[in-house]
Amino acid sequence: MMPRSTSDPSERIVIVGGGAGGLELASKLGRVHGRQHITLVDSRPFHIWKPSLHEAAAGTLDIHQEGLSYLMLAHMNGFSFAQGRLEAIDRDRRQITLDAVSDAQGHEVLPRRELAYDTLVLALGSTSNFFNTPGAAEYAVTLDTTENAEQFRLTMLKAMAQVDLAKVRNPSARLDLVIVGGGATGVELAVELVEASHVVSAYGLPNFRAERDLAITLVEGAPRILSALPEKISVAATNRLTELGISVETSCRVSEVTSSTVRTADGREIPAQLCMWAAGIQGPALLADLGLPLNKLGQLEVNERLETPDPNVLALGDCCAAPWREGRTVPARAQAAHQEADYLAKKLTARLRRTAEPAEPYVYQDHGSLVSLGQDAGVGSLMGKLAGRGLFVSGTLARLMYMSLHLMHHKAVLGISRTASLALARLLMRRARPRVKLH
Repeated sequence: MMPRSTSDPSERIVIVGGGAGGLELASKLGRVHGRQHITLVDSRPFHIWKPSLHEAAAGTLDIHQEGLSYLMLAHMNGFSFAQGRLEAIDRDRRQITLDAVSDAQGHEVLPRRELAYDTLVLALGSTSNFFNTPGAAEYAVTLDTTENAEQFRLTMLKAMAQVDLAKVRNPSARLDLVIVGGGATGVELAVELVEASHVVSAYGLPNFRAERDLAITLVEGAPRILSALPEKISVAATNRLTELGISVETSCRVSEVTSSTVRTADGREIPAQLCMWAAGIQGPALLADLGLPLNKLGQLEVNERLETPDPNVLALGDCCAAPWREGRTVPARAQAAHQEADYLAKKLTARLRRTAEPAEPYVYQDHGSLVSLGQDAGVGSLMGKLAGRGLFVSGTLARLMYMSLHLMHHKAVLGISRTASLALARLLMRRARPRVKLH
């Protein structure tokens, strides 16, 4: 039973973007204030936890089974859901325009609509940043959306099948895959692909042997992979990748991507039938039309209270740049979006109740980072409070802790009890061994 709300009956909060931060914020507010006050907007009908998209791309996670229906979540948590792609924002009239929604056959399901708001929260996430690299947008695949992940999975399966067939006539045939970007996404995808390819070849490709016929190269422009994390994590991850036969190229900048190669700034050509781009992010292009200040990555600049210069427009997550420390901005991580959702839930509750908003600014707390290095391994640092030092974790413990982050997100958006959380944990543990989708 939803708590009784004492909210102003006329206040309307619209949250655009059902990612980690936006969905958690809508769920927290909806459970207290109800659907007449809280509306979540997303272009898709299902929610996928974005940090797991690398598993979907490898085929070890079925996005059709993992997805949570926004309509179901809206019913459970007491908010309204409106499906549609954000087309425009009219800040003067305080309304947004959603594009029409069509089915796979092109038939219109939902018309073009306008939604009014009193407070608009932008949680649009980010898109891949190609840094104007020639050919990257045309030939490289990204992991921005579930559609991207599914496209890559199917393309990868097709390429493996082609190599399997070619081995009959050409024993030296192989599949060359280049991943551009040595951050968490690139590293996790590389490991996941190695594990998945072994399963695929064992079940359906008699001539394809992953350890012999799959060549994965991870390219990173910085001197080391996972450069934003402590060096100890980087070293452990590099060792793990090397053990799996993945080639790691650091201090290597990409100058061009073609249909068959990745060219580097120092004049080399790396064969690449497939290229995955995971080298950086930028704000969605729509933000440039708002007349609000953006940083050099196209993200909305917000203050320490996650406010834009327009008092009726707030932002959280990857689409915005919030101040942190030493002139830096809050990093684009799921834990940041989670914390920002908690902060805005309190701020917007006060706004709904017409009481004073919290005077304290949002302060990002870095609790450390965890990187999945396969179904039984991982590395990470947990930022403890003892002497300000971080605790290094690795192996199965790190992997289990990584999985617990997914569990915490589900708990936040489902509003479930501790008992139900443990049941969900057992369900997630069943995914501890790779089960690859072969079609």
